[in-house]
Amino acid sequence: MRALIVDDSKPSRSIVARTLRGARFECVEAANGAEALEVLAGDRRPDLVTVNWHMPVMDGLELVRRLRADGTHRDLPLLMISTEHDRDRVDEALAAGVSAYLAKPFTPAALLRKLVDLGVCSAADVAAARRPIRVLVVDDSATIRGILATTLDAEPDVQVAATAVNGRACLEALARDVPDLVLLDVEMPVMDGLEALREIRRRHPKLPVLMFSSLTERGAKATVDALLAGANDYVAKPAGLDSTAVAERIRSEVVGRIRALVPQGGGIIGAAPPAAAAPPTRPRLAPRREPVRGVVIAVSTGGPTALAEVLSACAAEAGVPILVVQHMPAFFTAQLADRLTKLCGVPVVEGTEAMRIVPGSVVLAPGGRHLEVAADALGHRVRLTDAAPEHSCRPAADVLFRSAARLWGAGTLGVVLTGMGRDGLAGSRAVVEAGGAVIAQDEFSSVVWGMPGEVVRAGLADAVLPLGQVGVEITLRLRRRGG
Repeated sequence: MRALIVDDSKPSRSIVARTLRGARFECVEAANGAEALEVLAGDRRPDLVTVNWHMPVMDGLELVRRLRADGTHRDLPLLMISTEHDRDRVDEALAAGVSAYLAKPFTPAALLRKLVDLGVCSAADVAAARRPIRVLVVDDSATIRGILATTLDAEPDVQVAATAVNGRACLEALARDVPDLVLLDVEMPVMDGLEALREIRRRHPKLPVLMFSSLTERGAKATVDALLAGANDYVAKPAGLDSTAVAERIRSEVVGRIRALVPQGGGIIGAAPPAAAAPPTRPRLAPRREPVRGVVIAVSTGGPTALAEVLSACAAEAGVPILVVQHMPAFFTAQLADRLTKLCGVPVVEGTEAMRIVPGSVVLAPGGRHLEVAADALGHRVRLTDAAPEHSCRPAADVLFRSAARLWGAGTLGVVLTGMGRDGLAGSRAVVEAGGAVIAQDEFSSVVWGMPGEVVRAGLADAVLPLGQVGVEITLRLRRRGG
């Protein structure tokens, strides 16, 4: 079977294609209606066309109308996948000639059900698309490889496709068979994880890579470099080679990250719980009369590259403090601050107790400690605490956001970027209740749309933007006096 995927967002096309390929479709892509018509003018007629509504050059609705006016394509199954949730808009699309409608965000299972309803996908195809997540395990330790393989294979939805002893063997394995995810050790002989990652990104730009790294200063530096080079996430190895400790770390941390990075039949693509499919509600925000006094940023999975892009766009001319919570252990946050300083052209410092917070400073919460912003007779300063983790996180963005809302009130600008879980939700609510504003990263530019997705679905974000626009939006708001 053959499918034509029409969407101006490359990440959106990739997400749809991944599910369709699992259901045995050969996929071709087009970025707008005009490109789609060129593809359809070729020799091979597709069995299915998925089309986004809002696109440049020619939008999805115009494409649908043209296809239905052409006798050649009157019976072609057309599935519209769009962010439009309003019933009248959905009815408009159906009246124009779409065969079925699927609202974003959606689950792979929901997409497959639509295909079954349309008669272009069988129950057997659905079963094939729900196959276990296939993982390539790369580690130079035979003991670690064995524990990883045994523990992962015990999960009903995860399967170890192959193992490799170093980066070179990893690339050879990928040449034979491409899995759904690579679990890649950082420090290995012959070819280390960072060198292997760069080659993986050249050959397979979209293949999820999860780094498995040691909790040492050297391991932290290599891991941060890997994350900035395109690794999707990382898990820190437990100290020593105790098989029970390693297996527990795999079950508690590795498996969840694998499922988040390679969602299969049940979960929302790039998001968290199934209930997230409900349409977002619009926030009820009072008009802001105060200028931005401080920016607080929450980020987790996919964070280093997201921070590098956002801070590069806004930090140099910010003129107000920017405080960041990135979920990482202590060794890692120190290395991240150093690398962001070099990449962004502005000093990014790891917060220390009582550190003065001055306009234009960029402060990163240290791993293992909550960071708050506080006031004293001399101005603003950092306060670090060892209070209990929130959402299993310390530092937690909720802690930082609540302190900013108390101090800056309506002058607080919260930013929630890519990440797994719901940290930042309660803090964003505190910011909004104080009269401040919240920007959230959109689903399709997020590595995992957990944290920002929670904020959007709660109606707390007054802007939902692709990563490339977040830093620009921050800068515009900082320049806008009084809101």
